Amino acid sequence: MTNFTRESLLKRPFNDFRNYPYGFSRSGDFSIRESDALTQYGVLISALLSGEYAPQNQEDDALLASARGEQAPTTVVEKAWAKYQARIHRPKVASMYGKGKFADESFGSGSAEDSEDDLIVED
Repeated sequence: MTNFTRESLLKRPFNDFRNYPYGFSRSGDFSIRESDALTQYGVLISALLSGEYAPQNQEDDALLASARGEQAPTTVVEKAWAKYQARIHRPKVASMYGKGKFADESFGSGSAEDSEDDLIVED
């Protein structure tokens, strides 16, 4: 386990290329102030949550408690992290039409016995 200092963690920019490939500031989800806070403090908060860095002062304790959900976010950094977590853990959007009949595997099997929609006209 590598020993990190607070200053070394704050110097490293935080990026999430999986969820925000063009950066936080270009996503439209965050204000300029929030994206700057995430970029500057994201590595520190991630290290606090993973246990790689132990809190050294009250600010670190407050960041960790807010990130864990033990207290309400009060600072810009805490609010930006809460907003970031809400954005990356939101449910995926499905089609509003549901599962279509063309996506059904039984469709197109070709047997007339399975189809209930066939119209049979007898004279």
